[in-house]
Amino acid sequence: AIVGSIGSTTDWARALAGVEYIVHAAARAHVLNDTAGNADLYYETNARGTLQLATAAARFGVRRFVFVSSVKVNGEQTTDRPYRASDEPRPLDIYGQSKKDAEDYLSELSRNKGLEFAIVRPPLVHGPGVRANFLRLLRWVDAEKPVPLGLVHNRRSLVSVWNLSDLIVNLLTNPMARNGIWLVSDGHDWSTPDLIRQLAASMGRRARLLPVPLSLLRLVGALTGTSADIHRVCSSLCVDVETTRAKLGWKQPLTSEEGLARTVKWYVASKGASSVG
Repeated sequence: AIVGSIGSTTDWARALAGVEYIVHAAARAHVLNDTAGNADLYYETNARGTLQLATAAARFGVRRFVFVSSVKVNGEQTTDRPYRASDEPRPLDIYGQSKKDAEDYLSELSRNKGLEFAIVRPPLVHGPGVRANFLRLLRWVDAEKPVPLGLVHNRRSLVSVWNLSDLIVNLLTNPMARNGIWLVSDGHDWSTPDLIRQLAASMGRRARLLPVPLSLLRLVGALTGTSADIHRVCSSLCVDVETTRAKLGWKQPLTSEEGLARTVKWYVASKGASSVG
């Protein structure tokens, strides 16, 4: 069923007729350095749009509502330990805040209307169709371009679309998932240099990592207006997936290496299709 734009006035009646379970993954995606003037666009789609759908779900007797939120609800960076679902949320941009507001709406509806929900907060998701910085990284590795990140010592969680989808299926019916918030990853946290080496190995390419001091990288970022990008690839962002595994009895079907290899396989195939076209 086509519902049109998702927001506070969307009519979900036709789409929800006979529906028992909902996975809500649609959202206005975050844009780097987006303007404050666009803030209401995020709240309209991601927060009020979710409220509208969840309210209709409660009215139609939906059994469980699985909401794909974001680790950005937790924050942007970890230091001494990974983020946990029980941590106090600290969203730092309008995208993360809009997702946090949507989570709050679901909790309120659960209390007032009895709607069962499960919230999953993924970190960076990779797989077929991946865009933005991860696709840019794939292209750099493929071209064997020098990457000045050889001295970066960070840790970042990733999740493949295959592992994320498997968890979502679990959240739909697992009684232990009821009204919970769950963090997810592939189970291995990568440093940026090790991630580049892994991608290069999967492509049969040479990883060209230059040992550039972080202080120089930050200076270049300040001079070129790319400080946010530099910070992102140099900082750590890890999530606790072991609690999710233990409480739900869930295990990732793919290792991190297997998921990355599948993403690389898609990238190589799509590159070939593009050149033929």
